Amino acid sequence: MPCYNEHATIVSLIKRVLESAWVAEVLIVDDGSTDGTRDLLVGVTDERVRVVFHEHNQGKGAALRTGFALATAEFVLVQDADLEYDPSEYDHLIEPLASDIADVVYGSRFLSGRPHRVLYFWHSVGNKCLTLLSNMFTDLNLTDMETCYKGFRRDVIQSIEIEEDRFGFEPEITAKLARRGLRIYEVGISYAGRTYAEGKKIGWRDGVRALVCIVKYSPIGERLRAQRPRRP
Repeated sequence: MPCYNEHATIVSLIKRVLESAWVAEVLIVDDGSTDGTRDLLVGVTDERVRVVFHEHNQGKGAALRTGFALATAEFVLVQDADLEYDPSEYDHLIEPLASDIADVVYGSRFLSGRPHRVLYFWHSVGNKCLTLLSNMFTDLNLTDMETCYKGFRRDVIQSIEIEEDRFGFEPEITAKLARRGLRIYEVGISYAGRTYAEGKKIGWRDGVRALVCIVKYSPIGERLRAQRPRRP
């Protein structure tokens, strides 16, 4: 669980996550919060919860890199520290992994009849365009590449080097998973999106970086990086 300045939601979210019968451990990586979130996390006493503190803000990808390395359970799920995604739906994500028909599961906000909060039109257009471009480079047919809810077999996610520190993690991990020929499934999930006034953090610069990452981690981009002369 990457966490940055989520004082308003972190306590209630932890409670909801721990209510899931699937949860064996909760790894929370506080990424340099400055709003009192860290004080709340220090007070968490449930033995299933482990909190790691980054000294300064590095980004979602950096927090996930720390958390993935420390995971010990058989399956690993990404849970943002807000309340946009519902922990009661973990069973939808875990089922294909537990049934050994999938190595990776994406929770799609666009492949579902479940409740969705109506928010930003251009955000939905941007998400769909980024997913389309990612699919063109990876030859996958995902409907929601940018989703937070991604589930992995632990050995799979721990075998992949995460290079992106911010939201570029999403297209990066998608490209790297696609190259391995893994069994990737999608399941529909609900979504209670936030407004910027409520704490939403992703912005247009992250969209631009996602475009860069789609190309950078594609086979074409990897070949170009391999051919780049190394600095002495």
